[in-house]
Amino acid sequence: MPTKKRWMKIPPKPARSKIPDDLKLEVQHKADQFIESYLRPTFILPPPTDTRWNYIVEIFTKWHQRYFYFCAKYRCPAPNCISEFFEMKFTRLEFVGNNNFNVAYMRHTEQWFEILEDLSLEECFQEMKDIELLHP
Repeated sequence: MPTKKRWMKIPPKPARSKIPDDLKLEVQHKADQFIESYLRPTFILPPPTDTRWNYIVEIFTKWHQRYFYFCAKYRCPAPNCISEFFEMKFTRLEFVGNNNFNVAYMRHTEQWFEILEDLSLEECFQEMKDIELLHP
C-alpha cells in the first residue's frame, strides 16, 4: 500500500555570518601579497612555443557573497580557438565565522569540492602552497 503524502514544515536555514568590511579588506590585501610573492612567479610562465596549449596570463581574486575566489586568466593561442582568453576559478575560500575559512578546489566536473575546514587565513595560504589541487 503506498504511503500518504504529507505537507511538512521545513525549518529555516541557519543565518550565515556576515563578513565584516575590515576582514574583507584584510583578506584582499593578504591575498594580493600571496599572489605577488608566490602564485604569479610560480605559475605565470613564458608562452609555450607550441600553439596548441593554453597558458596563464594573469591571476586575480574576487569576492562573491561569503566566497573569496582565486582565478586565473588563460590565453588560447590556437588559430581555431573559440575565444582568445577565458577565466577559471581554481580555489575558493568560504568565510565561516570567527575569522576562519573553509577551502575548496574546482574539480574537473566544474563542481567545488571542500577539502579543508575552519582554517585561519595564514593556514589557508600555506595549504595553497602545499596542496597541488589548489593550484591553477
